Amino acid sequence: MLPLILAIFAAASCTSAASESLGWHLVQNGTTGVLALEFMVVSPTLAIVFDRPSNDPLQINGHSAWGALWNFQTHTATALDVITDSFCASGSFLSNGTMVSLGGTPTENPQTVPDYDGQMGIRIFEPCLDPDGIGCTLFEDPDTLHLAESRWYPSSARIFDGSLMVVGGSHVPTFFNDDPANTFEFFPPKDGGVPRPSAFLERSGHTSLFPRVFALPDGKVFLVANNRTVIYDIETDTETPLPDVPNGVRVTNPMDGSATLLALSPPDYIAEVVVCGGSATDDSIPALNLSSQTPASDQCSRMTLTPEGIARGWEVEHMLEPRMMPEMILLPNGQVLITNGAATGFAALDSVGDAINESDADNPVFTPSIYTPWDPVGQRISNQGLPTTDIPRLYHSSVSLTPMGNVFIAGSNPNTLIVNEGVKFPSEFRVEYLNPPYMTFERPVLRNVPSQIGFHENFTIGIDIPGGLEASNIQVSLMDLGFSSHAFHSSSRLVFMTASLSEDKAELSVLSPPNNRVYPPGPGTCHHSKLMPCSAFIFVTVDGVTSEGVQVMMGSGLSPPVPDQGVEL
Repeated sequence: MLPLILAIFAAASCTSAASESLGWHLVQNGTTGVLALEFMVVSPTLAIVFDRPSNDPLQINGHSAWGALWNFQTHTATALDVITDSFCASGSFLSNGTMVSLGGTPTENPQTVPDYDGQMGIRIFEPCLDPDGIGCTLFEDPDTLHLAESRWYPSSARIFDGSLMVVGGSHVPTFFNDDPANTFEFFPPKDGGVPRPSAFLERSGHTSLFPRVFALPDGKVFLVANNRTVIYDIETDTETPLPDVPNGVRVTNPMDGSATLLALSPPDYIAEVVVCGGSATDDSIPALNLSSQTPASDQCSRMTLTPEGIARGWEVEHMLEPRMMPEMILLPNGQVLITNGAATGFAALDSVGDAINESDADNPVFTPSIYTPWDPVGQRISNQGLPTTDIPRLYHSSVSLTPMGNVFIAGSNPNTLIVNEGVKFPSEFRVEYLNPPYMTFERPVLRNVPSQIGFHENFTIGIDIPGGLEASNIQVSLMDLGFSSHAFHSSSRLVFMTASLSEDKAELSVLSPPNNRVYPPGPGTCHHSKLMPCSAFIFVTVDGVTSEGVQVMMGSGLSPPVPDQGVEL
């Protein structure tokens, strides 16, 4: 076997094949029919889209739909019948591959669009094995299946036992969170269904909607709300405060920055978080005295979540431009795409004193950037070679890495309803794909990937490596592609796996993550087994050229809560 260095850096070049690439480029393809306010990949060919009950063009049962399945093969949307109002919900997968959408908005249009109160809503999408989504439906029973507390603008994260932790939100729709749900709860329920009070959320004040939440490799959870941060131990119900985000920068709604957990690498799987954008505005200023022209923050703050890293505190650098409502997307090679957002204003509708029609933000940022974690501080962010769009992606946009390895970008609707003309920022249904350079030349192809993989397990992948690649640098990535909403990607995760390549360069021997805390059990990326749902994706990057993802199930595939699996770190 040829030993491979587990690369945590992009290949400097991709051999002569790269010269034939178009480089980074944007392609428009299709329209979503339902405003892509929330977006989550649910299979190799499908993603689920949610909006609010409104006047979206896609119809179902004689009214506008507010849910749909997006087909990556046909670039078309098929309406889903949604019962409760999913506007401003969160979501993730469970350990058995079931997608769950949580929370939402009170009833908005009971006459014209019959919807039910979604604030306690739970929407279930079982694993869908048909590539076109035929027969795949959403299940709801709001009378018997619901959260314990009303939650508008909550967040969620899949945790080590395969269940979902549901965090914060508001009891009522509001600009500032002045009627907060300062609690945690779980789905399926723990603690007899009684929410756990959180002193951290209470301290975070009223700029705390959509907290940023990450499951850490030891099973604890990192949270940021407003400019406050904490590590929460689920098993002991204790909170350990961490340093505030520097310079008074607030990063949760209505002052949305974004955040990500950087790739976890063996052998130690050390957790690092990066928080970018938002606003340094004083949140005691009433909304009507705020402005759509207030500059957003260009700050990126990074912290290593070890005792030594926490003692050092946040490391600060700056994006190329300020961004309100950016989104950060993990790429299979460990880089992070920063895209979307506005250079000024706030993440809300018709609340500030000089809203642009209904948009509380202005001056869209049209060019994405790449954050390269292993570069020196101050040199990590670049937009060299990145294309510029002409489509504003402001409030209520969504982004996701796709199973094909490119980036889906859609949505933007800083309007209460669907508005197509007469406003500066109309409702946006056009889909763009941001294609990395490798999309336009021959790529590695994965074969015979197991549909289910245990923790701390050796397994083999067949691989066809293009002749122009030397295979001197190989990365094997296990990814949860996350749930995109409101400038945050709930449960997004990348874990690198150690691997070695056979002498004939036709097989990879791979060691899976050590346990269900490093990678919470459930979906990754592989082709579906006909018998078992999958929810994670495996990508292999050879000399900077990334394969398509293959969907797999990590762990037992049982319903939560599941016991610890694998070995301790």
